[in-house]
Amino acid sequence: MKLILCSLLFVLATIFAIGAGEDIKVEDGVLVLTTENFKQAVADNEYILVEFYAPWCGHCKALAPEYAKAAQQLAEKESRIKLAKVDATVEGSLAEEYQVRGYPTLKFFRNGIPVEYNGGRQAEDIFAWVNKKTGPPAKDLATVADAKTFLKDNEIALIGFFKQQDSDEAKAFIAAANALDRFAFGITSNDEVIAKHEVKDGAVVLFKPFDEKKTVFDGTFDEENLKKFVQVHSLPLIVEFNHESASKIFGGSINSHLLFFVSKEAGHIDKHVMPLTDLARKYREDILFVTISSDEEDHARIFEFFGMSKEEVPTVRLIKLEEDMAKYKPESNDLSADVIKDFLQKFMQGMLKQHLLSQELPDDWDKNPVKVLVATIFDTVVYDTKKDVLVEFYAPWCGHCKQLAPIYDQLGEKYKDHDSIVIAKMDATANELEHTKISSFPTIKLYRKGDNKVIDYTLDRTLDDFVKFLESGGDVQSGSDEVTEQAEDVEEKEETEEHKKDEL
Repeated sequence: MKLILCSLLFVLATIFAIGAGEDIKVEDGVLVLTTENFKQAVADNEYILVEFYAPWCGHCKALAPEYAKAAQQLAEKESRIKLAKVDATVEGSLAEEYQVRGYPTLKFFRNGIPVEYNGGRQAEDIFAWVNKKTGPPAKDLATVADAKTFLKDNEIALIGFFKQQDSDEAKAFIAAANALDRFAFGITSNDEVIAKHEVKDGAVVLFKPFDEKKTVFDGTFDEENLKKFVQVHSLPLIVEFNHESASKIFGGSINSHLLFFVSKEAGHIDKHVMPLTDLARKYREDILFVTISSDEEDHARIFEFFGMSKEEVPTVRLIKLEEDMAKYKPESNDLSADVIKDFLQKFMQGMLKQHLLSQELPDDWDKNPVKVLVATIFDTVVYDTKKDVLVEFYAPWCGHCKQLAPIYDQLGEKYKDHDSIVIAKMDATANELEHTKISSFPTIKLYRKGDNKVIDYTLDRTLDDFVKFLESGGDVQSGSDEVTEQAEDVEEKEETEEHKKDEL
């Protein structure tokens, strides 16, 4: 009966858009907002989460069923919180007003005031995040029964035991709870609850179903230390990479990850990874240990990203996430504790050199009008002081690169017999350079003869403009409409970022 009633409530909410006005269309329980009805929807609903999406966006398509599921869960709870969506490619003025720079962008409105959504993309994450935004940051646990129910309802949970909830320590705990939306925080000043959990006044404990089951905070009490404590200890010592854990791995406070590429079916985890548990514990504040199974077809793209084949497992790579991802490779495939420990020590001391990808040099790399470069010969070719070398950095999957290809081939044909102009290209997804980082595709640079100055190409991608640019030695710069250029640049960077997210 309860299930039928919940389903009926969801259907009614879908049909009548409860509390949102009769003129707002609803799809799968989600309000469909436009420029005309947006302000009405925000005014009529105390709490409303709005997704700005693009119909062609792969991540938006993946989010859609989870978003609808979260809407249904809210309806089943008779929640006042509504979920809505805006097609940002149609409602451009709304996208501009709310500074939408990528898809999907989610904003939560509380009494008309927007804040950025920074939770997960699963229905449960969305449900938990919006509910936390409408209530206190930390749930008051007034009795032993309250605490028991709280721990039962939340797989990962934190409880602050503070007899004085106006103390500086309690305030820091509340601040951390307010900042970490996807974690369940509880707080109590009840003596029985404190005694039941055998802790002292002022303790903060993280409860979890793995490793040591619970961890007591022992650092200096401030918001940042508490946040790091939660993000570090809410993950297992050794994390299995999957769809659910990906956002926790790459969205956490630890930016250095030791990636074990293994086969679960072949027993590599038990044989090579689990013996490193003590090492993982030693470095858990600085380096996250992650396993990536070659048995999963979905992980093939990750292997491609690292320039690896499944035949290489078991093996490891170390990455550091900064503005660009730095990758490090051990000298051998020995995964013993001593070898891995030495590898990590050298990393922490800054003694490792980055591992840069390079393809094998094709035998016919210079036979065609457009020369094919790889990382190992890049500097030799482009820093020839007797030649102007124009290089297109491309990605095989890039739509803009594919559009450019016939024009670039024509350019190569035009200069194939030129004494001092070379037209070249390099797959920047399979070849990496220490001195040049590529953030969008295609990126085109001229390496000028004489002084070897590097000049970015900013003209239109037409044969005529390429010729003007080359004949001037790179002195002719863009005179086209700045807004159009910026729009194209944003589109290309978004395509690149979308692909990176797909790979990781």
